[in-house]
Amino acid sequence: MINILILIAGFIALIFGANKLVDASSSLASKIGISNIVIGLTIVAFGTSAPELVVNLFASINNNTDIVLGNVLGSNIFNVLVVLGIASIICPLSVKANTTWLEIPLSLLAAVSVIIMANDTYLDNSSANHISRTDGLILLLFFSIFLVYNLKIAQSSTNDEEIETKNYTYLKSIMFIILGLSGLTIGGRLIVTSAVDIARSFGLSERIVGLTIVSIGTSLPELATSIVAVRKKNVDIAIGNVVGSNIFNIFFILGISTIVTPLQVNPNSFLDIAVNVFSSLLLFVFIFTGKGRKLERWEGVLLLILYLSYLVMLISQR
Repeated sequence: MINILILIAGFIALIFGANKLVDASSSLASKIGISNIVIGLTIVAFGTSAPELVVNLFASINNNTDIVLGNVLGSNIFNVLVVLGIASIICPLSVKANTTWLEIPLSLLAAVSVIIMANDTYLDNSSANHISRTDGLILLLFFSIFLVYNLKIAQSSTNDEEIETKNYTYLKSIMFIILGLSGLTIGGRLIVTSAVDIARSFGLSERIVGLTIVSIGTSLPELATSIVAVRKKNVDIAIGNVVGSNIFNIFFILGISTIVTPLQVNPNSFLDIAVNVFSSLLLFVFIFTGKGRKLERWEGVLLLILYLSYLVMLISQR
């Protein structure tokens, strides 16, 4: 019970820290004349992925590699099957052409890249499966291409979309940035240590805890953002938020995590890698079939059913 309370406190500190960091950094950037588009593509985007990043960095430093991979894969699976599932049930999701033709296929490419990098025994006749530092550098190179693409799209846009920012003073912004970073650091540390203790006390593997409790907790910002967006009929934000987060998680967060500590891939993790590829492929198929580029309500229901089925498979592996 103490570990569960520590875990909850960690999530509260983590999400509070991420929000304060985004608000204060956006306010500071706005005051010094940085455009809304750059703020949105950098500060806000990095901020929503900060929970996963911080948790993974602590897990990598502590050599809890099952939590590292489980958090990334679990977050991506949760984002597609649950976040988009719930959002499309509330309101069918239509997507822009650039999201359809590039970002959704790119998220599928990210999922496929993991299964290729993790298959050393099959592809290279190695004695074990690893995601190495070299693989991590390749993932970061993919991320840099994605970032440049987004900046090019932003520069070619004629409409600098208004981004709501807080109007803090310089001193208040700096204080909140420090507070936000402290919340992220404390929360990330509490989550990793308590998750490991919970896994041991309940006889669960670190992989399963990372795929469920940790990944769901760190994905709460994406869930909240998408639900708010779809209720306001901003369906592009809802689906763009998920697809962008999934690309971020693999290319950036997994890339940095493996540079800190190369990952030895648990044989059971190939189920999770396959489910991640399947969910990304399913989203790709749903968008390119039917009327227009739209995720319908019945497809959202199917996504949720698939996630529940996946949880049942995880529990059976306990």
